Amino acid sequence: MEDEYAALQDNHTWDLIPRPAKANVVTGKWIFKHKFHADGSLERYKARWVLWGFTQRPGVDYDETFSPIVKPATVRTVITVAHSRDWPIHQLDVKNAFLHGTLSETQAPRALYSRFASFLISLGFTEAKSDTSLFIFNRGTEKVYLLLYVDDIVLTASSQQLLHRVIAALKKVFAMKDLGPLHHFLGITVQCHRDSILLSQRQYTLDILARLGMSDCKPCSTPVDTCAKVPPDAGPCVADPTTYRSLVGALQYLTFTRPDIAYAVQQVCLHMHDPRETHLVAAKRILRYLQGTLSHGLVIPRTAPTQLRVYTDADWAGCPDTRRSTSGYAVYLGGNLVSWSSKRQPTVSQSSAEAEYRAVANGVAEATWLRQLLQELHHPLDSACLIYCDNVSACYLSTNPVQHQRTKHVEIDLHFVRERVAMGAVRVLHVPTTS
Repeated sequence: MEDEYAALQDNHTWDLIPRPAKANVVTGKWIFKHKFHADGSLERYKARWVLWGFTQRPGVDYDETFSPIVKPATVRTVITVAHSRDWPIHQLDVKNAFLHGTLSETQAPRALYSRFASFLISLGFTEAKSDTSLFIFNRGTEKVYLLLYVDDIVLTASSQQLLHRVIAALKKVFAMKDLGPLHHFLGITVQCHRDSILLSQRQYTLDILARLGMSDCKPCSTPVDTCAKVPPDAGPCVADPTTYRSLVGALQYLTFTRPDIAYAVQQVCLHMHDPRETHLVAAKRILRYLQGTLSHGLVIPRTAPTQLRVYTDADWAGCPDTRRSTSGYAVYLGGNLVSWSSKRQPTVSQSSAEAEYRAVANGVAEATWLRQLLQELHHPLDSACLIYCDNVSACYLSTNPVQHQRTKHVEIDLHFVRERVAMGAVRVLHVPTTS
């Protein structure tokens, strides 16, 4: 508590002034927290003075929110590229992060980001257009990638000397703590082996199970029932909708390293506005599956990231109530899975070819973004991205220049994919469902 108060004073966090007329003064309280190591052992005690933000009214006391959060696919891509080059990867923590910004408005996170970004740019970094929380330094053979997630930083460089030089420069301006080689980042355990990196959230999963009182639950072999989807109004409402939403939100974050539960989590997310007991049973089934797969995670082998491959699929009219389709994709950079998605389509598809083609369009959009990201990382790809789809008609639509009457309602997706195919950036290929 003394360290926290001293930081507030040293950074001249406030000036005492008379209370403005009709101003909503936000008070706060002390929050005490135990910080743990990746293995669950106690690291330290932490105290923070936290304001009661919930006493502010949207549209009255504030208009918008801001949080400098790097995209998960960016993190996985940067780790893949750095690991393939055998670069050192460190993690850093900004102490009392929100006290470093100079406020020109009532947004401490934006003030921190603006000051941090300005300082990095003065060092020669550039802000990536594909992800504004990624900063890149490139000068000759010297390269540095910096990922920012609020007050947590992942830093990798082409040499140890360059890495320590950048860390020293940051420590001169910010209260920075070097946590050493990347090992535990945002609840994700990073285990570095000789030829691979394992990203896992075992401890985070155990915490979720303990919170729901399911630490000793019986495991199951699949995360979702193979029977028909659960309708939105099946069964009585859950006793505590907040608990359901908290559980589903935790499961969403768990998909950072668990693509195997992406579809199951997407299904329970559809009912957050009005959760029923049957939906809670489906969410608990995911937990039972996680109980039996605690050691699972995302493996990043050391391979040459020279090509993007995207696998897409869709279930036509899979939702029994809205008849919308669910589309998904998995993107591989070299041999590493770096991005995936399972999402219900916004409109009803009139044919299986249309549903599959919309899934292809989503995969092409993600591949296009990743190509731009790799270009900014000075790791361009020489070959076209390969898009695999199990629908022959969807493959033909990607190259057929004739706009048929029966496909004009998907004109935007058609033009977008065909343009990328014509440019040579992607190739849409058929892959059979059965081997």
